[in-house]
Amino acid sequence: MTPSAKKLPLKQAKASKTPAATSRAKTKSKSVAAKEVGKSSSAAELLASTVIFEGPLFRVHRDRIVEPGGKEASRDVIRHNGSVVILAVDYGKGKAKDRKDPWIVIERQYRHAAGQYLWELPAGKLERGEDPLLGAQRELAEETGYAAHSWSKLVYYYPSPGFLGEGMYIFLAEGLIPGEAHPEDDEQIDFRLVRLSDLLERIDKGKIIDGKTLVGALLLARRAKEKARRKKC
Repeated sequence: MTPSAKKLPLKQAKASKTPAATSRAKTKSKSVAAKEVGKSSSAAELLASTVIFEGPLFRVHRDRIVEPGGKEASRDVIRHNGSVVILAVDYGKGKAKDRKDPWIVIERQYRHAAGQYLWELPAGKLERGEDPLLGAQRELAEETGYAAHSWSKLVYYYPSPGFLGEGMYIFLAEGLIPGEAHPEDDEQIDFRLVRLSDLLERIDKGKIIDGKTLVGALLLARRAKEKARRKKC
């Protein structure tokens, strides 16, 4: 365990289609390419796209489209290379309690968009064309110093698909190997390990409000519950 990684309690419907819409949807159109996992094969017809802002992290496109239902619309969309999230799990000495209620690596850092410090799972942006697993391994090492023996993809999802084209991969990292963290110059990160039960309790009390952390922790808890149920059968 790295010196700063303390094992402490955390302080701090399916849409209905009208006949008219169904008829219009049959119109042939040039579909927007859908390479990301989970995108529907019936995408919108892209009429025009203009980049109205481009920064180091994302681009904002103003798109004119014909939606699958046949309606023409203008949409401002933030395009992003995607992100990786790491649910790093430490089973301690392998005792029954540690297997049932493992330690989870979490971070505390200031988020200007939210205007406050947040407790989160380690995460970071992908470089263009970067393999998501390699990106997750890089981010965990940079922010916490940890490596892991075992990696598996937990889920891929869109945190805010109404206007944000960013997709997030959540990876489960097990068999942690401690090392030295080397965060980027603009990152001030305090990380530690907390019990899964403590993390879930803080979620229930509204003290964990970061979306990717909610998704990852609740999926892990669900997986653990299913595993325990199968053992009883």
